Amino acid sequence: MATEPKQPGRLIVISGPSGSGKSTLTRIGLERTGLHLSLSATTRQPGPNETDGKDYHFISRQKFEEMIAADEFLEYAQVFDNYYGTPVGPLNKKLAEGQNVILEIDIQGGLQVFKRFPDAQGILILSPDMKELQNRLEKRARDDAETIKKRLAKAEWEIQTAQQSGHYKHILINDNLKKAAEELVDILEGRS
Repeated sequence: MATEPKQPGRLIVISGPSGSGKSTLTRIGLERTGLHLSLSATTRQPGPNETDGKDYHFISRQKFEEMIAADEFLEYAQVFDNYYGTPVGPLNKKLAEGQNVILEIDIQGGLQVFKRFPDAQGILILSPDMKELQNRLEKRARDDAETIKKRLAKAEWEIQTAQQSGHYKHILINDNLKKAAEELVDILEGRS
């Protein structure tokens, strides 16, 4: 008796400006749905609570550039002097196994993904407005005033570009974390 071929998994792209809450919401969505997160690679140094192989694959700039040359990334970008990218091999393997996979990436990377996976599902996470985004960035106390200014300018471009692309069919306004998390879980489980 022949077994039916596995249905390929679904690719879900979650994007949003820095400070929108996309990482927090993605983590909650993963915990509640059991979906898989595609682990990105980066050339930046690990943060104090980050672990290689859990939060990112932390690799050297030389290794990253070798992977670019070998076409081993689904998407990559240079953001604030560091590379970030999605290794394509592990992602394709999970999708072929029928697993649904979430990519939590910036808009620039998301648009690259949609070129290769036009059927990927796009979810855009936004703060209620730019003033709230600025407050969140300042509250995080990770960046100096000049970096926050750059992030806000980039956020305006990202929001406009994402909305004009037509790929982000779901837009979540993260003004209430509990409500936004419930909406995200509904989308991830196909109820919305």
